[in-house]
Amino acid sequence: MIQPSHPNLSTTKQCEILGLNRSSYYYEPQLETEFNLLLMELIDRQYTKTPFYGIPRMTAVLRRRGYLIKHKRVERLMHKMGIMAIYPKPRNSIQNPDHKIYPYLLRQLEINTPDQVWCADITYVRMYCGFLYLFAILDWYSRYVITWELSNTLDSLFCVEGLKRALQNNQPEIFNIDQGSQFTSKKFTGILEDQNIQISMDGRGRVYDNIFVERLWRSVKQEEIYLHEYQNGIEAFLSLEEYFKFYLVEIPAMLKVK
Repeated sequence: MIQPSHPNLSTTKQCEILGLNRSSYYYEPQLETEFNLLLMELIDRQYTKTPFYGIPRMTAVLRRRGYLIKHKRVERLMHKMGIMAIYPKPRNSIQNPDHKIYPYLLRQLEINTPDQVWCADITYVRMYCGFLYLFAILDWYSRYVITWELSNTLDSLFCVEGLKRALQNNQPEIFNIDQGSQFTSKKFTGILEDQNIQISMDGRGRVYDNIFVERLWRSVKQEEIYLHEYQNGIEAFLSLEEYFKFYLVEIPAMLKVK
């Protein structure tokens, strides 16, 4: 466990040894009321089941459960969580009009080898008091989680750090991402271009473009996140680390059996 007053190692070095993003260590509870945090948890659970639900349908679900709230509140909370209905817009963030959009390269492409196509995405992680964001890179062929990162802000920095870590060992021919601002940023796409990796971007409203990572999030939430109440960023990191150790070993093995 990280010790702020460790005699020989700085906090930064301890985070580096653990592979922990410093923004997770310095996690501070988000400034939301207990009621809003409850609504966010309910939205997250419903979204995991029905990612095609937009603001009107999500509001209707909450009202049927007895929460007499306006759609404006649901809209604000979903935006803060970084989620939108899969149709008709990309799921996690709003496109930045100043960022370059790349063509979709996977249409009718036969994917039959590891490291042929990687994909990346971000999802919301609830805490006992507050929340974090989880980023992961997945190999399309093997469903192998190549790397993952936690952050308390929905920016591009922790995605860039995760991408750099993933490319230390190998690299794909094609990297598929959505049109969210984290992935269209020059910091992110520039790394891929420097490595001569082809960039593929999901078409707006294409429900199945990133279906494998959507399945990953459903597994992570139902088998790990919803079963725990993380007290802080370090606890979330260590628990998710144990889960991904299982996922990295067991899931590819089960796929091979099938």
